[in-house]
Amino acid sequence: MNKVTVKIDGMMCGMCEAHICDTIRKVFPKAKKVTASHKRGEATFLTDGSVDTDKLKKAIADTGYTFISAGYAPYKKRSLFG
Repeated sequence: MNKVTVKIDGMMCGMCEAHICDTIRKVFPKAKKVTASHKRGEATFLTDGSVDTDKLKKAIADTGYTFISAGYAPYKKRSLFG
């Protein structure tokens, strides 16, 4: 499982965050734990497969926001006790 962090410019409020989350879910239906923060200017989600950055960039641009970058890191689920 990989954690994808997407830097996005143009989000101003909670509704903007919702638009970005909906866009990510539409483009990557298997994405899990999709979140966005207008304060940090980023969105994150988990995925098993690879992410087509061009497809993500176009979807974000079509929504009216600016894609800045995307980063990937392995994600390890943490258990309750360690």
